[in-house]
Amino acid sequence: MKSPFCVNEKVLRRRNLRTVCSEVALLLISALVFSLAHPSFMSKTGFGFLAFFVLIPVFAVIRNTSWRLVGAYGFLYGFVYYSIFNYWLTTFHPFAILIVTIIKGTEMLFLFLALKAMDRWLGFILKGRLTHVFQAIVWVAYAYLSQNWFAGYPYGSIAYALYNYRVLIQIADLFGIWGLTFMLVMPQAFLGNWLCDHYSRTTTERSEGLWKHVLFHKVTVILFAVLLIGQIVYGIVRLSFWTKAEKDNSFKVATVQHNADSWKGGYDTYKRNFINLSKMSLEAMLQNPDMVVWSETAFVPSVNWYTKYPYSGKDEGDTFDYLRKIQGLVDDFVRFGSELGLPLLTGNPSSVIADESLPPYDEEGNWNKKDYNSVILFDDNTIKQTYLKQHLVPFTEHFPYQKQMPWLYNLLKANDYHWWEKGTESVVFETSNGITFSTPICYEDVFGDICAGFVANGADLIVNMTNDSWSGSEAAERQHAVMAVFRCVETRRTMLRSTNSGLTCLITPDGKIQGEMEPFKMGYKLWDVPIYSGKTYGTTFYTRTIDISADICVYVSYALLAIGFAIVASRKIRQMIAKKGAGKANS
Repeated sequence: MKSPFCVNEKVLRRRNLRTVCSEVALLLISALVFSLAHPSFMSKTGFGFLAFFVLIPVFAVIRNTSWRLVGAYGFLYGFVYYSIFNYWLTTFHPFAILIVTIIKGTEMLFLFLALKAMDRWLGFILKGRLTHVFQAIVWVAYAYLSQNWFAGYPYGSIAYALYNYRVLIQIADLFGIWGLTFMLVMPQAFLGNWLCDHYSRTTTERSEGLWKHVLFHKVTVILFAVLLIGQIVYGIVRLSFWTKAEKDNSFKVATVQHNADSWKGGYDTYKRNFINLSKMSLEAMLQNPDMVVWSETAFVPSVNWYTKYPYSGKDEGDTFDYLRKIQGLVDDFVRFGSELGLPLLTGNPSSVIADESLPPYDEEGNWNKKDYNSVILFDDNTIKQTYLKQHLVPFTEHFPYQKQMPWLYNLLKANDYHWWEKGTESVVFETSNGITFSTPICYEDVFGDICAGFVANGADLIVNMTNDSWSGSEAAERQHAVMAVFRCVETRRTMLRSTNSGLTCLITPDGKIQGEMEPFKMGYKLWDVPIYSGKTYGTTFYTRTIDISADICVYVSYALLAIGFAIVASRKIRQMIAKKGAGKANS
């Protein structure tokens, strides 16, 4: 009896409902297991080992199924995987998880088509050789491209499941997460394709055994073995080096985790948060820190706006009463920061005049301003430096297609989303004692190029300012934090994460998470942050060549798809010409 699963191209078999149901079942199981490889509702740390084999059934199904179904399977896989992996987005807004799952499903639709093309086109041409290599290259290209457009979203990439496998992830200082992604995907494509062929016939007519399959592909198997050994040896050597590395300096930093509900606004909320933040900061001062750090938008009223354009009007009405209260709160912040006696780093919106021909406030008390999600360094009674967020969250902080898709723009506005202006500069802050650091805001630390850009500009420390409290999920906070592990390995810089409610922690250049503060609990902590300067340790290959390995995979994928299409198309044309010629001869 024939298996309902995998297809060998040389064997024509009937596809029926049982075949389709079997393929769908495999994909659904794989999507569930894949989500559990990361921090999830099942485990706050995730079952990372699952990432070593979870894609095997995916490649078996892609090889087995028809062209008519493979795109639909890709959409299904992406939709289900991200529905489970990002379950916490429902807390943010039901519309958010719908957008993400549709986008990711569409991306995987094209991924599955490309993987199928690698198998059918080039696999046929090369008689099965190198198919798994080409598919791994395509997967890397997909992972890279899927985070490098307007709605780019790196969450869920397979490499991030291995954050605890510190020996294996050390190659990130060479290739970012892309080398690790390739090393994870290639053997799974190899095994998935073999399993498909092996079970494509009857029990007595099954294809060659695994050992013969390995021998047939001995060149790529040997190459993979050499790369894997090299990856392990490199990881051991680099871990040994960074375990013994001596810090150039240390920086005593107090982080304040005020655990506020990020959805609540208004003067009373801002006042209460400020009281909690200032109280814990003063308690932390007893331990003599060099700097106090709050989290993303910890203090909401714009300090730069209200100090540059103070509101002193005496108009009557709720709007003007609110403006006077907010002005008073900003004055309290300035007074507190001035009396603190050391630098205060906090997330705080920055605003500029929107229309230079108009005053800061109109007769009804409305602002004439544009807002930026930003971080300010307040010291010596003034804002010393400001960083404006460069990579805004799509759909919630930024939507550039108002004219092209006004229906979606209006829908987002109706759901009370706030648009920020976009920053353009990778700012490096510097303290009076020469410590240089940069401050990726929110999920900017999940993009390797952004953090590498900071380090290339001279940052010796990364301070991530994040507010994930809205998720209500430790899994969501940890999914975010484990991606930051790779930024530290890629750049070989320490990262201090200062958050509203978690995950506040320290990550060393070898990718080790240390000193986690308890999530969703108010408190503060003093950190002795080790500084490994660029003057002593230089910059990594990844920092100097940001994502070049991924770019190569993208161009190679385009070239392979174009070559495969051209060869298959030319063969089809020759067959049509030959058929027509035979028809004329018979007539």
